[in-house]
Amino acid sequence: MSLADSVLAVNNDLPIRTDKPVHSGKVRSVYWLTAADSARLIAERGYDVPADTPLAIMVISDRISAFDCIFHGEEGLQGIPGKGAALNAISNHWFQLFKDNGLADSHILDIPHPFVWIVQKARPIKVEAIIRQYITGSMWRAYAKGEREFCGITLPEGLQKDQQLPELLLTPSTKGILTGIPGVPEQDDVNISRADLEANWQAFGFEKPEDIDLYEKLLKEGFGVISKALADIDQVFVDTKFEFGYVTDKNGSSKLIYMDEVGTPDSSRIWDGAAYRAGKIVENSKEGFRQFLLNFFPEPEILLDKNRMPAREALARDTALPLSAMMDVSKTYTGVAEKVTGRKIELSANPKAEIVEILKSRYGLID
Repeated sequence: MSLADSVLAVNNDLPIRTDKPVHSGKVRSVYWLTAADSARLIAERGYDVPADTPLAIMVISDRISAFDCIFHGEEGLQGIPGKGAALNAISNHWFQLFKDNGLADSHILDIPHPFVWIVQKARPIKVEAIIRQYITGSMWRAYAKGEREFCGITLPEGLQKDQQLPELLLTPSTKGILTGIPGVPEQDDVNISRADLEANWQAFGFEKPEDIDLYEKLLKEGFGVISKALADIDQVFVDTKFEFGYVTDKNGSSKLIYMDEVGTPDSSRIWDGAAYRAGKIVENSKEGFRQFLLNFFPEPEILLDKNRMPAREALARDTALPLSAMMDVSKTYTGVAEKVTGRKIELSANPKAEIVEILKSRYGLID
């Protein structure tokens, strides 16, 4: 097995039976199943959803993105070995822990392969639910320049870089470009306040205004569950992003669920606890890769200036990053996953072939 063969970089070309276009994001690709296949799997597998629920196959990749670009490495590495399996394993662990603690369900119904989820269709809330326990990164940079109000919340004077905040801070932003909402610019990833959500709850996808309270409750509770579990393995849960949506249960009622991934090195900052207590920051998340890129390229300002996207894209396209750097990132992702789950992350010899075989022989989704 070559290292490059163990990486799943292209995940939108699997021969999964579908009658809709494949949606491919930075990391995951989504294959919507036909109505017949959805109904068949619900019946055969006993999924706890209405019989007519649309299902999808969600396939993760090993690609790594930063600064809105996809990066690659030497020796033909088009992604990070073990990254996809690590992200799924971590999310699977947290979703189960949420269930064990009586929190909401997730969109995941089945896990055929370490790279694959079978999910139910949800109606997403158009909010990136961001929650912070420490002041660092972009928030610290803004605070250091004198900003004190974030998403309608005023921070006290005298905070220090990387300090724990007096209380958990909810700093939501828009998910996608939303139009026609007073006071909210029509662009992706714009900070919004609780007042914005209350005044425009329908535009943000909430089905009733009191669900704003529920989403905040689930956000804080989910953060607390993960933070405690990470503290038990001496890791600091710094901040993270959750996503929420609605599904219809067997009784025909809507319920709010967790969506996408949770508590992963891609969606969170995680620091090493021992290093933090010693006054150092050791990033056990994608932030470490971002910092590597800023130190690696001679003109790091290209990565930070959104007006220089063509130059940024050229850097990512034309630069094969050192193999050692790619493997350091691999160790970060698989290391966190193994600490969280207590199980080793095994590299697949040919993940795409494995996925095709399983979805064909066990799920009947490939002709």
